[in-house]
Amino acid sequence: MDENTGTYSVFEYGRMRAREYALRWAHGRNPLFYNFAGIGGDCTNFVSQCILAGCCTMNYTPTFGWYYRSLNDRTPSWSGVQYLYDFLTNNTGAGPFGRQAGIDELQLGDVVQLGSGDGSFYHTLLITGFSRRGYLVSAHSGDAYDRLLTSYSYRELRPIHIEGYRSAEKAPPECFWALYEGRALPG
Repeated sequence: MDENTGTYSVFEYGRMRAREYALRWAHGRNPLFYNFAGIGGDCTNFVSQCILAGCCTMNYTPTFGWYYRSLNDRTPSWSGVQYLYDFLTNNTGAGPFGRQAGIDELQLGDVVQLGSGDGSFYHTLLITGFSRRGYLVSAHSGDAYDRLLTSYSYRELRPIHIEGYRSAEKAPPECFWALYEGRALPG
């Protein structure tokens, strides 16, 4: 945060880094993070990791921020489908921010959530590629590496376009590599 104005600078989201991280860990588990597969699913935790790889900036606001330090020290938005959507689309502080978008607006590193048709959403995926047949996604809880989005069964689709991230300074490259290699969380 700029000490004089009390504002953050806005930086470009590292879409290729988010994608690279997703493809590295799509069929594995980064030892820095708890695996939520047995307690509700690991999909949003995984996508949060990917987004973090693209910005290296967390929001440490208790309850309504977006951060992960450990299983017992994290916000609901880190691993909860609806909470991640709420954070990304309402965040005015540090960290990533975005908006609900049209499906045709999605880019690498953007997020898609699948819903049941009753207004509830249950699965979070990251856009990791494109093919003639549609978007390719990577995910956990049903591990997927460049899987066709159209191969999923869902009633509703909620695309989220990541517009950038706010931070006191641009994330250094070594932050990405420490996260990618499973050595250290940004801090």
